[in-house]
Amino acid sequence: MALKATVYKAELQVADLDRGYYGDHSLTLARHPSETEQRMMIRLLAFALHADEGLEFGRGLSTDDEPDLWLKDPTGEIQLWVDVGLPDERRLRRAAGRTRRLVLLGYGERALGVWWRKHGDALARLPKLTVWSLADAAAASLESLVSRNMDLQCTIDDGQVAVSNGSTYLDVGLTRLKDAAAA
Repeated sequence: MALKATVYKAELQVADLDRGYYGDHSLTLARHPSETEQRMMIRLLAFALHADEGLEFGRGLSTDDEPDLWLKDPTGEIQLWVDVGLPDERRLRRAAGRTRRLVLLGYGERALGVWWRKHGDALARLPKLTVWSLADAAAASLESLVSRNMDLQCTIDDGQVAVSNGSTYLDVGLTRLKDAAAA
């Protein structure tokens, strides 16, 4: 018998001063049996960083042809593809051919360093790709906010990201490894 996803609910308030985006999102996150709570929270952070009324969670871990998050226009064209973790370089090349913007939010500093040294040169040739590295301490702190029903606030100001649940306030350390080429 296959294990079922664990369902989490999140009320997420985003104040992205850098983009001028302010929104409240009622989200349902299905945590795949092979996914850790930390990775699920990183997907939630990725949502906050790219929040939009049309942004949706993809099937991610359970399928090869969908990202962790995506934003489609009314015609169904993929405007934004967001992956979390350390995907295969071929997956990112295929995704770059299907979307206008491609974002990777990598985590696990040691493994990410090895992965970046191996794939960085090839990924540099993908002009649509932006790669972010999430510090291990930030990933662990995000995991500390997990509950089945979460009420979170995320503020982005001048490139600085903060997440709070009302009682705990976290500065989230992100480093840009690669920026997409100017369109």
